[in-house]
Amino acid sequence: MKNVRILPMILAVFCAGISLCDCSVAGRADDTGICDFARRLESACLVAKKSLWHGYDHYKKLGGKIAVIRKPGVDHHPHSLEDPQPIVDFILSHTTADYDKYHFNLRQGLTNCRIKFQREKKGRVAFLGGSITYNSGWRDMLCQYLKQRFPETRFEFIAAGIPSTGSTPGAFRLTRDIFKNGPVDLLFEEAAVNDATNGRTDIEQIRGMEGIVRHALMLDRRIDIVLMHFVDPEKMKIYNEGSVPAVIRNHEKVAGHYQLPSLNLALEVNERINAKQFDWPNDFRNLHPSPFGQNVYFRSMKHLLDAAWAGPLPEKVKPAPYAMPAEPLDRFSYYRGRYVGIDNAELVEGFVHDAAWKPGDGVGVRKGFVDVPVLKADRPGALLKLKFTGTAVGVFVTCGPDVGIIEYSVDNSSFRQVDQFTRWSANLHLPWAYVLDAELNSGVHELTLRTTDRRNPNSRGYACRIVHFLAN
Repeated sequence: MKNVRILPMILAVFCAGISLCDCSVAGRADDTGICDFARRLESACLVAKKSLWHGYDHYKKLGGKIAVIRKPGVDHHPHSLEDPQPIVDFILSHTTADYDKYHFNLRQGLTNCRIKFQREKKGRVAFLGGSITYNSGWRDMLCQYLKQRFPETRFEFIAAGIPSTGSTPGAFRLTRDIFKNGPVDLLFEEAAVNDATNGRTDIEQIRGMEGIVRHALMLDRRIDIVLMHFVDPEKMKIYNEGSVPAVIRNHEKVAGHYQLPSLNLALEVNERINAKQFDWPNDFRNLHPSPFGQNVYFRSMKHLLDAAWAGPLPEKVKPAPYAMPAEPLDRFSYYRGRYVGIDNAELVEGFVHDAAWKPGDGVGVRKGFVDVPVLKADRPGALLKLKFTGTAVGVFVTCGPDVGIIEYSVDNSSFRQVDQFTRWSANLHLPWAYVLDAELNSGVHELTLRTTDRRNPNSRGYACRIVHFLAN
């Protein structure tokens, strides 16, 4: 197709009032192929190659909404972009509704950290969550955004995501992983995916998330915290049935009780997919999003921050401690959660200390839970005791394909059992936090824990490996 043949078609489309948004990725040297744009005047595809620059330039001069990303060094087949953000921005800026502008609730806002970043020129920002926080993507973009918005500020970023973990382990590792270097100015927390997929109950979801939030405020009443709810197929299904996922309701109870900003990315993504702005299998792809999905997440986070920091900072405003509700939502929430070192245990029988445990079965591991000290027992009948202070006790274990059923007793009560084998254990030495007893009277207690000769039908052993004890 020659250039001159496309011009009347473009003029006819424009004069007919047909709305066409087009964003194309093309090689700078592409001047030989057929004109895909001409074919797409009827179908209005969003992203494709472009062969004839001439037609695009004329359509844009007529006022058409069009963008061409010219990739250097290639001809007719530019394939993908390393950075999909220009495509994401084009698509989301030419849609009929700004969904990402009303799926957050600022509540008390984010003034304290802004004062720190803008006036004191320094800031500590932390990210707590599971694999969606651990993986590269939105977190890196958010760090870059903060550095660009506050170019004179010296930032320290703490990436504390651990794959497979939700709010319960987050509450117990908060002081070590988030506050290890001192006060934190801004904390981003997510656990909606893992709290749900890991089968945590409503009570556990509130105790875990409130544990993180209330403990953080106890450590520093000036800290700003943003709660984020990420998407997965089950949440989309629940929204499409007209309901709200329980885990989001529970985490929003915490956000409301403490007046924290929150961002519902699960609802936003579902509404955008229903509006056919993009789809799940080809664009977003997974609960661990594609680069496209990571950009969608980042763009919405940026909108939240832009809204929180809109307008000039008043000259007289100073950092102020946030109000702390007199009572928690649940008095047994893990807001005094902490690790208790394995060296505090009395090894009565069978358990041994391994200074740098690693599996010998070739099964996958998680960073931070391999080549670390553990208390381990591979056979039935091993027993240990631990004295602790608080209202709750638990263990952070690695649950691989060889773990068995353990039994425990607190203060000589009847023994209860825990099957350590999870639905992921066959292929992964999964880090898992078991809260064994969460509603004890405050005070000093003693835990007795032992291995048994029972195991899950899918397990191949009786092992127990304790990386940390937990207490609240």
